[in-house]
Amino acid sequence: MSQSGGEARRDRRRADAGHFPVVAIGASAGGLDACRKLLDTLPARNGMAFILVQHLDPTHESLIVNLLANHTSMTVRQAAEGMPVEPDHVYVIPPGAYLAVDGGSLRLSEPQERHGARLPFDFLLHALAAEYGERAVCVILSGTGADGSLGLVSVKNRDGLVIAQDPDEAAFDGMPRSAIGTRAVDQVLRVAQIHEALAGYRQSIAGRGSPDDAASQFEAKSSLAEIVELLRMKTAYDFTQYKPGTLQRRLDRRMSLIGFRPQEMERYLDRLRTDEGELELLAKDFLIHVTSFFRDPKIFDLLTTTIAPELIRDKGPGQPLRIWIVGCSTGEEAYSLAILFLELISVAQRNIKLQVFASDIDSDAIATAREGLYPDSIASEVSPERLSRFFSKEEHGYRVAPELRATVVFTVQNLLTDPPFSRLDLVSCRNLLIYMRPDAQAKIVGLFHFALRQGGILLLGNSEAVVDDGRFETIAKSERIYRHIGRSRPGEFGALSTAIEGMRPPAIRNPELPGARRDDLADLSRSLVLETYAPAAVLI
Repeated sequence: MSQSGGEARRDRRRADAGHFPVVAIGASAGGLDACRKLLDTLPARNGMAFILVQHLDPTHESLIVNLLANHTSMTVRQAAEGMPVEPDHVYVIPPGAYLAVDGGSLRLSEPQERHGARLPFDFLLHALAAEYGERAVCVILSGTGADGSLGLVSVKNRDGLVIAQDPDEAAFDGMPRSAIGTRAVDQVLRVAQIHEALAGYRQSIAGRGSPDDAASQFEAKSSLAEIVELLRMKTAYDFTQYKPGTLQRRLDRRMSLIGFRPQEMERYLDRLRTDEGELELLAKDFLIHVTSFFRDPKIFDLLTTTIAPELIRDKGPGQPLRIWIVGCSTGEEAYSLAILFLELISVAQRNIKLQVFASDIDSDAIATAREGLYPDSIASEVSPERLSRFFSKEEHGYRVAPELRATVVFTVQNLLTDPPFSRLDLVSCRNLLIYMRPDAQAKIVGLFHFALRQGGILLLGNSEAVVDDGRFETIAKSERIYRHIGRSRPGEFGALSTAIEGMRPPAIRNPELPGARRDDLADLSRSLVLETYAPAAVLI
């Protein structure tokens, strides 16, 4: 997929802004003392820039600059509009402001939520991730609340580093525990250990980059191919159809986290051959989780006003409304769609059974989705009315209510090798195809063609699209919403099944042989009969 103009401009700015990491530090209650202890451990010339977001009373002048200056030889300044971000500097957010970075300079703005929760650290982290990518670092220190738990996911998904203070050491453990609950924190450390992690990450950033000669490029590709094969043989994950550039960035990042330089690929390979635990951790790092409740509000607005009401109207008596969320990660998207349809079914006063299927290859993510417990920070994404109806408040967050939980079936599934669901009204597959090779993308879209009923809806990510081949028509181009208009042709699922089978560990079969085609159609027939007529059962 090609980059948008905005993404290309950001990449050029990032390339021109130097190669030093930019560390965002978030804290509230008890965090100032932790920040001072952190600065005490940092050398004056450490090659990094620091931006501190300390929750402050917006009506009082901040004295933090003076308080921190006594604990470091770096330059400490209160952030001002247009101030350039430079290494060996500490920038402190002013009271009552939001802070971002754009084009290598600080940008100040008014708080977005004057009467709701103020989340200035989340605001900074989203901007930092977009600006600096892998050079963005998030450090969450002592504090109450959940500020930072949303933004740190953006940092992680852009290949940056996320560190949380050990909750057992923090004076107030709310912010660190909420961050850890996202499953996107790379390291949980005591304050005295954080400077070592930052220094190691800075060194790894400096050592990254494209190999200079053809021999080095060939060696890097060969090593990555061997690692992918190791993962395929020794874990439950097969990354052979993922784009190598994405995997290489994640590999570089994982190596830096555990102290390997880019030049030590062979030593890291030796580690993977004998350390199954590290192999599993690398596989988890290769998996990319980009999700939140009601992500991309414009898309949900269009679903609410046009798409969903139409799907509900089309349902006859006794017909269930079936939805599949592909690559559901930790479940936020699945629950968001379920909430939307439950509300609209209630408004329409229709007796329609809603069936939501949600799948992901990551068993840990599926376990989190099934548990249905999310941090307090979701209050910035979910309206108070929806929180009251579909969630219950607990000590460490919000838990999905039984009514909503019973609507969604979560399952571990490899989209490239496992059978799809069928007779679906809507498929949501957002920001998964962009990580796949073109041939895998085409095969997955063909799988959706089989899974959707005629007139069903396909929802893709904002950087994805389907080829105009007569199977889908565009409903909303910018929102990436399509209607399924083609019918599956005889033998088409057999060809699709065989193509996907070819991505598995080799089981040789000729798709041209009549016997093989009959086997595929027989498998499909058995699946449809079981799905339609077999009673629900549990085998213990």
